[in-house]
Amino acid sequence: MTTYQTGRDFAVRMDREDALAPYRAQFHIPQTAEGKDSIYFLGNSLGLQPKTAQDEVLAVLDDWKTHGIQGFYKGHAPWLTYNQALSDLYAPIVGGKPSEIVAMNTLSVNLHLMMASFYRPSGKRFKIMAEKSAFPSDQYAIKSQIKFHGFDPAEGLIELNPRAGEKTLRTEDIIEAIATQGESVALILIGGVNYYTGQLFDMAAITRAGHDKGCVVGFDLAHAAGNVPLALHDWDVDFACWCSYKYLNGGPASIAGAFVHDRHPQELDLPRFAGWWGHEQETRFLMSPDFKPSPGAAGWQLSNAPVLSLAPVKTALEISNQAGMDALRGKSLAMAGYLEFLLNGLNSDAFTIMTPSDPQARGCQSSIVMRENGKATHEALMAAGVYCDWREPDCIRIAPVPLYNRFEDIYDFVQIFAGCQG
Repeated sequence: MTTYQTGRDFAVRMDREDALAPYRAQFHIPQTAEGKDSIYFLGNSLGLQPKTAQDEVLAVLDDWKTHGIQGFYKGHAPWLTYNQALSDLYAPIVGGKPSEIVAMNTLSVNLHLMMASFYRPSGKRFKIMAEKSAFPSDQYAIKSQIKFHGFDPAEGLIELNPRAGEKTLRTEDIIEAIATQGESVALILIGGVNYYTGQLFDMAAITRAGHDKGCVVGFDLAHAAGNVPLALHDWDVDFACWCSYKYLNGGPASIAGAFVHDRHPQELDLPRFAGWWGHEQETRFLMSPDFKPSPGAAGWQLSNAPVLSLAPVKTALEISNQAGMDALRGKSLAMAGYLEFLLNGLNSDAFTIMTPSDPQARGCQSSIVMRENGKATHEALMAAGVYCDWREPDCIRIAPVPLYNRFEDIYDFVQIFAGCQG
């Protein structure tokens, strides 16, 4: 365990000894008005651009210019199989087999496609269980699916609430809720890391508990993929979806990913919406009117893979894989602990940290609850070159990302934050 110290010298030494430090140079860091590197702590909303992204996009454009439609078969990376490379790159990040993973669409679209297959209400088992503070888009998707199947969300949605006076959920309370209400639950759909609190849920325990009660279990990994180690296949998760623009640095609204456990595509009676790119590759261009799904998660594809959008994701995933999730996780926890240490050292009553201290219950993000002057503090931080965000009613979210943030960034942030408190 790292013994933290208060002075800048400690941060400088940590950066000097950091094996991941060279990765910072592979990203474009937004500049302040003075031409200095900003303190970019918004990787939980939009990761930074890899310097290799532009070259890959230009290479795809060049293949289009040179080969026209033959780019599906020619060029530096033929388009017909381009997104299969992303399945290989996602696999070690989310802990699945490449065949269980597909790059397609965007997160909310994929959630709806997965629920079309895996939310199958019948009889008394018609409810969906989710955390109370799920990201609004997830709430919209879940409630609309419940309505689509003819149920009232007031009856069909079970929302998991923290205990009175607490900000985060306890694992034992989640497990108890599943045990007591699971027989009425068709689907458990929870964010792997909660976007607001930064809490990392015990996905393995939740999946076991759900399956014990006959529930399908899926996860929204928007704030987990690339942030924390995942083992979706080994945990026996039924499905999962994630975006690629946060910790995976794939670019704004970039192509998302989906996981379907390999025991499911063999279920021939499993319903799904079909599209021609999900048809098996070998016979796709025979234009048969009868849909024959590709093996694995690829069978959930609908449309042609948008290669220009896949290109920056591919380069970003290559960087994450080079660094390795174990190394990224180790630095992430060290940075989170250092941030908490320095903030606690301010001895201020003006704020508290909502995100759990327990390393097993958190990722990169720290959610700071402001008791006073919250918006003014956030505005002052942004004006000082600190990229962070404000979430109503009282939260400033900070996400030191191990690929491109430094310990010295954390030190400087805390000095600026302290100054904003007057």
